[in-house]
Order: sequence, then structure tokens, then C-alpha cells
Amino acid sequence: MILTVTPNPSLDRTYEVPSLDRGEVIRATGERMDPGGKGVNVSRAVAAAGQRTVAVLPLGGAPGALVADLLDKQGIEVAPVPVAGATRSNIALAEADGVLTKINAPGPELSEAERELLLETVRRQSGDAAWIACCGSLPRGLAPSWYAELVARTHAAGARIALDTSGPALLEALRERPDVVKPNAEELAGAVGRPLATVGDAVKAAEELRAMGARAVLASLGADGQLLVSDEGAWFGSARVDAVRSNVGAGDSSLAGFLIAGGSGPDALASAVAHGAAAVQLPGSVMPTPGDLDPAAVTVTAEVPADRVLKEPVS
Repeated sequence: MILTVTPNPSLDRTYEVPSLDRGEVIRATGERMDPGGKGVNVSRAVAAAGQRTVAVLPLGGAPGALVADLLDKQGIEVAPVPVAGATRSNIALAEADGVLTKINAPGPELSEAERELLLETVRRQSGDAAWIACCGSLPRGLAPSWYAELVARTHAAGARIALDTSGPALLEALRERPDVVKPNAEELAGAVGRPLATVGDAVKAAEELRAMGARAVLASLGADGQLLVSDEGAWFGSARVDAVRSNVGAGDSSLAGFLIAGGSGPDALASAVAHGAAAVQLPGSVMPTPGDLDPAAVTVTAEVPADRVLKEPVS
């Protein structure tokens, strides 16, 4: 079982539009409503793969009730933490050329009692978890050190934890040595405080995160592929993608694929790349099923192309 923790979940509405023209009436060609938040997406990807998952998340108001209902219909066990504020609603506009515009609401502010209840719920639900995946931004009311506390408690209980967050919350958590951190290129550059122009730059940045405490770094480099750096070595993975439809949740799908495949080594990286590549070819935040995966399109190598210039460099 993979347990996910999403401190700031959302109700996500995705509209497919021909193009985004400011000040004009835009008629959508397609629409979806999904439970959102990075940890929620990991649970959705795990469930789509036919594996058991439990989602821990604070839920409040009508949007929160709808999120729980949508997750239940997808076969995901929900461990809700009732909160006074309403769960946030987000909007994504997906243009025909693959450009995505997102409007994310701030979400409710959690009280001290709600903060403690969230931690206690994770503890109660984590007994038989192979992995705990903690993902996304922190809501108002949770200090940047909250993830660090959760990592410490998780390790004290003997469980493994994967962390997908950024900024001060990531840096604070590194001191507690999370088993895996999963930044994208922008988050990786932000963590080390310098731009990334090549795959080699990303490798050096990942090694710095390991020096700060991360036991392994799974870095998403957008269209360039993914990078895994751990005690076992470094690997680079990429996949052929015929057409990008939406990248919403693609990184979360990658993390799910990585954890499903054991959470370490080149085989897990290959699974992460396959899941991410499949996700970007699906509409909205639809998560891939095993039938959507194309393992033959994936390449993983220990000969990391350090000199390769990133297609999407981070300045």
C-alpha cells in the first residue's frame, strides 16, 4: 500500500480551449473535474495502476465533500481530516498547442488542532504502508518545518518517505533525510540557488541535495527526461512522446510509477519515465492505466549525458 499525504488538496476543473485570448469569450472544447493536489494525483496514479492506496488529506466544505466522493469513485481509500475552511478550487486552461495556464487558489488556513490531527491521521494510517508520499505546497497555518516533522515521525515509525515539495519546506525537510525527494528542474535550481543549463548541471544540483540530507533525488527535467541520483549511482531516463496533450499531474504520475516499482534503481526510474510520458499524452489530469504505458519507448542509461543542453533550461 502507498499512503499519500496532501496538506493542501483541491477540486480541479480543467478546460480544453483552442487558444487563450485575454478579454475574449473563450468556448471550451472539453472539460473535466478531478480531485487535485500532488499527493492526491499520486494516489490516483497508483489506483489507476491497480495498486492499493490511501489518501490522507484535510477536507472542508462542499468542495471537500466532492473531492472525497470523486476519490471514492476511483477506488481510492480516503482518510479525511475535517477542517473548518473550505477546500480550494483550482482552474486549468489547456490550449491546443499544449500550453497550460493554471489558477490555483490559496486554500484554507489550518488551526493548531487541525495540524496535529493531520499528523496523527498519518500515523494511524501508515502501519502497512510500503511508502508514504508527501506532496505539494503547505496550506496557511503549517510552518515550513511541518514536512521536516513529518519525515522525522515517519522514520521513527520505521517507514520510508518520498517528498515532493519546494522552497523552504524542502530545505527544512532535508535535515531529516527523506528517502526520496522529487523536484522538477525549476525546484532543483531554486534549492541550490543557481541556473541549470545542462543535464550535468542537474546532476551536480542533485548531489548537493543529497549532501544536504536527501538519500535519493528523482528529478524531472521536463521534455529532456528524468534523472535519478542515489548511493547506488546516477541514471538518466527519457521516452518518446508522440504528442503532448496536458502535463497536469505528469510529475505526480512519475512519482507513483517510481514507488510502484520499488522506489530505487534503474527499473524504478524506467517505470517513472513510462508513467510520466503516458500522462502527458492524456487529457487534463487523467492518470495512465497499464494499457497506456509504452515501456518500449523508454530508455534508461547509467551513461548520463552530462553535456546535453536542456531543452528547457532554468535561469
